[in-house]
Amino acid sequence: MEKFTKVTGIAAPMPLVNIDTDMIIPKGFLKTIKRTGLGVHAFDEMRYDRQGNEIPDFVLNKPQYRKAEILVAGDNFGCGSSREHAPWALADFGIKVIISTSFADIFFNNSFKNGMLPIVLPQEQVDILMQDAERGANARMTVDLENQEITTSDGHVIPFDVDPFKKHCLLNGLDDIGLTLEKATSIDSFESQAAQSRPWV
Repeated sequence: MEKFTKVTGIAAPMPLVNIDTDMIIPKGFLKTIKRTGLGVHAFDEMRYDRQGNEIPDFVLNKPQYRKAEILVAGDNFGCGSSREHAPWALADFGIKVIISTSFADIFFNNSFKNGMLPIVLPQEQVDILMQDAERGANARMTVDLENQEITTSDGHVIPFDVDPFKKHCLLNGLDDIGLTLEKATSIDSFESQAAQSRPWV
């Protein structure tokens, strides 16, 4: 997993509340077990009409937000079913940070495991960031994980909280496999001892 330290990029405003995982990636795209290739289908039913044409009014179809790396969203983001394809689709689109007043627990934890940083803030601070995002491509926001700060395009700084263990994993690019491999020496030692003491296993 790629290390996450600091992101400076375009923030897309998505003030809808209760954006569920089916809205993020519709069930028709859940057949794959690959983490790549889903970005084109993120928010599929909101991005495209029935003929597959882009809907110009959808925020991520607007020229100024096509390369957004930060999403400022409404309350209860990622609710619904526990499909891991939802963070896969967002990450593949290029989203690295999602800011909201609350997240569904499973989506929240899956985001960290897929290299994204979900940030929970009070409504008044989300409102400030939403207004900044609405300025378009010229308003670039910075999210500094190490110092736990968000800086708006006009220099306003908003601190945020993050679980220390999840922060460690993101800063060091450690997913579940990476965490396991950190213990590779101990695992090898245990397996060697087990093979000697129980050769019949």
